[in-house]
Amino acid sequence: MEFDFVAQQGKLLMLLYGLLAFVVVVGGMLALLDVVPAWFARRREAQLVAAAAGGGPLPRRPRQREGLFALFFLLPTVLLLMIGLVVPAIRTTLLSFMDGPGDNFVGLQNYGWMFSEDSIVRVLLNTLTWVILVPLVATTIGLVYAVMVDRVRFESVAKSLIFMPMAISFVGASIIWRFVYAYRGPEQEQIGLLNQIVVTLGGEPRQWLQDPPLNTLLLIVIMVWIQAGFAMVVLSAAIKAIPADIVEAARLDGVTPWQMFWQITMPSIKPALIVVVVTISIATMKVFDIVRTSTNGNYDTSVVANEMYNQAFRYGQSGQGSALAVVLFVLVIPIVIYQIRNLRQQREG
Repeated sequence: MEFDFVAQQGKLLMLLYGLLAFVVVVGGMLALLDVVPAWFARRREAQLVAAAAGGGPLPRRPRQREGLFALFFLLPTVLLLMIGLVVPAIRTTLLSFMDGPGDNFVGLQNYGWMFSEDSIVRVLLNTLTWVILVPLVATTIGLVYAVMVDRVRFESVAKSLIFMPMAISFVGASIIWRFVYAYRGPEQEQIGLLNQIVVTLGGEPRQWLQDPPLNTLLLIVIMVWIQAGFAMVVLSAAIKAIPADIVEAARLDGVTPWQMFWQITMPSIKPALIVVVVTISIATMKVFDIVRTSTNGNYDTSVVANEMYNQAFRYGQSGQGSALAVVLFVLVIPIVIYQIRNLRQQREG
């Protein structure tokens, strides 16, 4: 089948216009960021040279001008945040109080629907399970990895292999693990690694992704597999940053490896642990690709992000989908606030 350029001319022109607009906007912003600071720097340098040659006091930059200068660089960021985040958030919140087509005001009906519909309550419980297990398990495994590979032979190779899943997209990782969980009938040769192990041990193959609540736990394994490498890298860097004199003093005091871990290592890497747990928690709350690719949310595996997509774009219930989006946003806010307060305390400390 040949590609018909004439029939697709309109789409190709739209693509070309989009690429040109991207080049113009991004190129213009980069040019401004390169030219404007250099122009101000040359002007300031000329003023300083003139003042030094004339023997007068060095000129001070007016505060008002400094404010305008800062506003010039903040304005593009503020505009992009308004267009890409603030305005959609306000519109989504308003839609959450509307009916499916978004024409009639229904108040809190969509929020009541979430907690009265059994299938949506199951979605909320699944999301809670993800948020509890993934950060806990991924951080624990990452910490074990970081301690085990610290200052060992071939450390860089081991860390590269452990971190490698982070380089794979969630969709790619899900496809890989679908082959691990793949099922064929008992009379057929198994292509799924897990079922092949079960058959080798004398068991019967199972359709793992169709068996709740085990299927949710198996999907959580995919997320843990991806995030454990991230936890390992951050925590390993924190362990290496522990002052050597503290470690040597502890060893001279005769502490055991277990005491060294709980009394020296853990208190020293606490800030890094908090960062890892918070980051993984936020990523877990927004998980969509893994569920969508592996089960499409069927067999009681759906989570808030996946159900939000289904309600808004598959079922045409924009009000209910927006309500789920607002709930997801509200759940993320306390974690973000906690992280900001924690970072502020670290700077002040």
